[in-house]
Amino acid sequence: MKKIILSLVLAVFAITGVTASAAEKAKYKPFVLASKGAGDMAASVADVSAKLTAAGLEIVGSHTPYPTATILVVTNDALKMAATKSDMGGFGAAQRVSITNHNGEIQVAYTNPRYMAGAYRMEGDLGFAADALEKALGKIEEYGMENGKSDSSLRDYHYMFGMEYFTDPHYLSRYKTYADAVAGVEKGLAAGISGITKVYRIDLPGKDETLFGVAMDGSKGTGDQQDDTYLMNEIDFKDVRSSAHLPYDILVTGNRVYSLSARFRIAISFPDLSMMGDNSFMNIMESPGAIKAALMAAAGDVWEKTQ
Repeated sequence: MKKIILSLVLAVFAITGVTASAAEKAKYKPFVLASKGAGDMAASVADVSAKLTAAGLEIVGSHTPYPTATILVVTNDALKMAATKSDMGGFGAAQRVSITNHNGEIQVAYTNPRYMAGAYRMEGDLGFAADALEKALGKIEEYGMENGKSDSSLRDYHYMFGMEYFTDPHYLSRYKTYADAVAGVEKGLAAGISGITKVYRIDLPGKDETLFGVAMDGSKGTGDQQDDTYLMNEIDFKDVRSSAHLPYDILVTGNRVYSLSARFRIAISFPDLSMMGDNSFMNIMESPGAIKAALMAAAGDVWEKTQ
């Protein structure tokens, strides 16, 4: 009997070990291609919108940075609740769905929730969101890099030595209270300060944390290096487009306002982007500073200026 029990225990450990090993070996890529083919942009946007709504996802914003791409930003109660469980988890409260016309082909894609869960160090893997998006829109393949990354490597990701991790966000501003911070950001975005305007807002339940999505128009701000169209023209050049990288985000947590460094935020969507040459980080080397300056201006620092 003891031998039988010992055998059963060893078998359980063996199965558990295989399961853990398989989970760790799973590799994820930034985006999921749901469908592609001939079609009409307006009709495709309407069709995707209907499918997302039918799947129980709330469309909180729509961004059309240029005529060939529309990005729908979605969330639901489960995503918002998951975002409350980790430090700065609000960055993962939204998933982005893109409809892109590339050379006459309509590509429908979305951010990979499992990839983003790791990149934003969230509790759990957001598998429920991945399943919901796949059921609603389909899944042909994951894409955005040659080789995927495991959850553990994503949680410790940075592009290269000296560049920011997820835990190195840019501090934009500080207000007296959380309510003041949200109101201050709303005011700055409504005014379009530095060409930064609001695409969406998500308030997390039971937590003083709000995620804003923003459009960036460099012609009204610091120039091309903070402009959605210019940046995507430089970095989103492959046959399957990664339009769902946009829009950029601002997080209010407590009375402080943050954004992710562009050297992390861009790299996590385009991890295979080369450092030098055509379509490289070198061509947008001034973007991190330009984006930070524009977001700081839009976020304001009213309370600090009056102290």
